[in-house]
Amino acid sequence: MLLTKCSRDSFVLPPLGGMRMCILLLAVSSILLVGRSTAAERPNIILVMTDDQGYAPIGRHGHPWLRTPNLNALYDASTRFTRFLVSPTCSPTRSALMTGRHPMRNGITHTILERERLTLQATTLPQVLKPVGYTSAIFGKWHLGDEDPYQPQARGFDESFIHGAGGIGQAYNCSCADAPNNSYFDPVIRHNGKFIQTHGFCTDVFFTAALKWIEGAKEKTQPFFVYIATNAPHAPFHAPPANVERFTDRGFTRDQAGFYGMIENIDENMGRLLSVLETWKLLDNTLIIFMSDNGMSGGGSGKFGKSMGTSPDGMEMLPYNANMKGIKGSPDEGGVRVPFFVRWDGHLQPGRDIEHIAAHIDLLPTLAELTGAELPRNQVEGRSLLPLWRDANAPWADRNLYTHCGRWPVGADPNEFQWKQFAVRNQRFRFVNNNALFDMQTDPDQTTNVIEQHPDIVAEMRTAYDTWWQATVPLMVNENVPMSPTRPFHEAFKQQQDSEGIPDWSSSP
Repeated sequence: MLLTKCSRDSFVLPPLGGMRMCILLLAVSSILLVGRSTAAERPNIILVMTDDQGYAPIGRHGHPWLRTPNLNALYDASTRFTRFLVSPTCSPTRSALMTGRHPMRNGITHTILERERLTLQATTLPQVLKPVGYTSAIFGKWHLGDEDPYQPQARGFDESFIHGAGGIGQAYNCSCADAPNNSYFDPVIRHNGKFIQTHGFCTDVFFTAALKWIEGAKEKTQPFFVYIATNAPHAPFHAPPANVERFTDRGFTRDQAGFYGMIENIDENMGRLLSVLETWKLLDNTLIIFMSDNGMSGGGSGKFGKSMGTSPDGMEMLPYNANMKGIKGSPDEGGVRVPFFVRWDGHLQPGRDIEHIAAHIDLLPTLAELTGAELPRNQVEGRSLLPLWRDANAPWADRNLYTHCGRWPVGADPNEFQWKQFAVRNQRFRFVNNNALFDMQTDPDQTTNVIEQHPDIVAEMRTAYDTWWQATVPLMVNENVPMSPTRPFHEAFKQQQDSEGIPDWSSSP
């Protein structure tokens, strides 16, 4: 719960006793208003987003054997959105976070083939925060364009410490490609446009770099926004040996051990981050958000129904997805539901669940209202979640949230795929692929198709979706662009290697 701040008029109109009472409440309350902020009240913001983890692989979400003590502790200290929905794959969710707008209206209909590039006409979250005094930094995965105009240092970030493409070492026959022959261990990173050689496992490197930057930023008077976007636990499934061995010793395959080992390594790094923030006394003025970019991936998470090994006490271990239908790449709930923990000590009530559906498009307007920043004109489709941060039972109008998996072939007409791999979700229902309706309140596992029982709901959702689609297609600006004949990261890496070399990170400025 949040205390509603006394209005400006209340300091003028009430008698002296009322004024003293108002001032007293503000002084003694440990829970402050989240709303229109002065410069002194604007918190630092740290957004941590994992890749392909999804909702289920966290101890507090019922996972029977995965060890996540630090994420469990963050869960306990946070306000949680229990039905936070994103896109089914990587780039789309990232673009929605950066713009407050549906991915397809950012031009993003795929994760490769030039269709992962965030339109240059969009205003990004760090650009929104900059006029109210924020300095911004990104560590890890960007995946919104590898050509220079699309890179984060050209989109509002003051510090950029990233890999290319959608994963370390990826390379496609288009512009989407990381540094050549890159690896999860000792990865080459592009730091503010220059390549550097790092040492250690990639997730450890990203958190170390973020903490190093925060250490310098905390000494300054301006607030900071830090975006830590791990590429773990995305494939290929590599993790530090100690994290892998805990699972291979119990009969897991190398891919399974790598997937779950990466998650436990993320948990260790979250513990490191929170511990350092506490040591630096930053927890009271830092908003921390933890989430994932889409539903849990298949691959290393195991084949459902098939044993993955046995626990030390002899328990058979089966893949766990919190009983949801669908995984990454699916328009069902399991493809788009992710954790969303929000911690701000002394300001947000810990241990509170918010049941209203919320989405990736809501992050930018929420942080804009929180910090007093202006929204970009004619861009933002999400809504601020601050009313729900104040009161989980605040009046909250229902709405439709739209999902489309995209990924149609190059050169295809998007309209041919309008009614395939899509969903419309409101608080009660999920309408999927034009032939299934699920009552998510009585049947959150999507076991029973109730389309015949609710023809009026189906008709309304079909009409709303069609209207949304017709307005969206003209904004798919990447559909007919030619494929890049070069890989920008490869070219820039070779040019730097030939001219000045790739410096060791510890010795780079």
